Amino acid sequence: MSRGEGATARPLTGVTVLDFTRVLAGPYCTRLLADLGARVIKVERPGLGDEMRQAPEQLEPGREDQSTYFVRFNAGKQSLALDLAHSLARGVVEDLAKVSDVVVENFLPGVMLKLGLDYASLSRIKPELVYCSISGYGQTGPLSDWPAFAHTIAAMAGVTHLEANREPSPRVGYFQTADVLAATHAFGAIVAALFQRSRTGRGTHIDVSMLECLVATEDMCYGSVLNGGPGIPGPRPGLMICPVAERFVALQVVGGPQFWPRLASVLGRPELARDPRFATRVARRENQAALEAIVREWIARFNSAAEALAALRAGRVPCAVVLTPEEVVAHPHMTERGAFPSVGHATRGSVRITNTPFTLSSGPLGPLGDAPYRPGEDSRTVLSELLGYAPEEIDRLVRAGAVAVPT
Repeated sequence: MSRGEGATARPLTGVTVLDFTRVLAGPYCTRLLADLGARVIKVERPGLGDEMRQAPEQLEPGREDQSTYFVRFNAGKQSLALDLAHSLARGVVEDLAKVSDVVVENFLPGVMLKLGLDYASLSRIKPELVYCSISGYGQTGPLSDWPAFAHTIAAMAGVTHLEANREPSPRVGYFQTADVLAATHAFGAIVAALFQRSRTGRGTHIDVSMLECLVATEDMCYGSVLNGGPGIPGPRPGLMICPVAERFVALQVVGGPQFWPRLASVLGRPELARDPRFATRVARRENQAALEAIVREWIARFNSAAEALAALRAGRVPCAVVLTPEEVVAHPHMTERGAFPSVGHATRGSVRITNTPFTLSSGPLGPLGDAPYRPGEDSRTVLSELLGYAPEEIDRLVRAGAVAVPT
């Protein structure tokens, strides 16, 4: 889909975002903004670009700048290759700030200040600018200058400890949860700030901490500890994964007041609802092993996962078969939801990516442009269309090394 097609139905049409982000937290935030219609100018380093271009699973043989990781989180953006350390770059950024509504950056705190591109500097040029900083620990505090990735944030947030359950030592988690949560919190805060600006005319500086976003995901332990109660170690009671024939089935055996009687009925043992071992939430937790043994004995009778799922669903018990990513991609539910759209690619014709994870009845969402290709592929377009730079001025910046274009 070309830029602008279908854009009038999108909530952020007409919004321009100056994107200094890299890796995951920032790029996913600005990908969501782009999907909602914003024009996102992704500022990349000349030559290498965003380092995640070099991640595994390259889309084009013989090159190392076309990873599926990078394409997924940067589809629909325009790439401007700009050397921020160059003496001429600051003037270009200031000109871009004048025509932008939003700036997003996820450098280590202090980097943009050294470049003279921090909120205080750019808001003097455009007071109504919405400026969002995403970092591991926030812009203030004794840890603010610590580099951070999802793995180290999980450790500092207590999540690694909790996910160890009762194992003697913690283990490495798979998901980059802190990045994705920081991205979505930043996305929501930016949209809220734009709404506030529409009423007040004033911009603001948004400070998003990956650490605080990850702490916010924990729903039980922190509430207890904050109020003088004990920590709540895993595994969480009532969350089970059971082998059934050739597959594994995930099910939940705890919930609201009516949940346990309902499950007891599904098990064919309604008397368990009144059994003193299981009659209350506390009792079920204290007798978790006995409860799970009963469920496992029942579910082992089925000849297939499909049969077990049918029985559980008939009794309104939350359940699912454990799928592989390949099965998720091929699942008819995801197909009907349009979860994995195709976007144009310069050499492959098209590539598939994940879609915006929500829909609007007012119109379509998803990437408005093609897959990103080369760092700086849109440098000339951005500088001429957005800033009105003449071709000779752009050539001067390219010769000086401040701006780069693909060879």
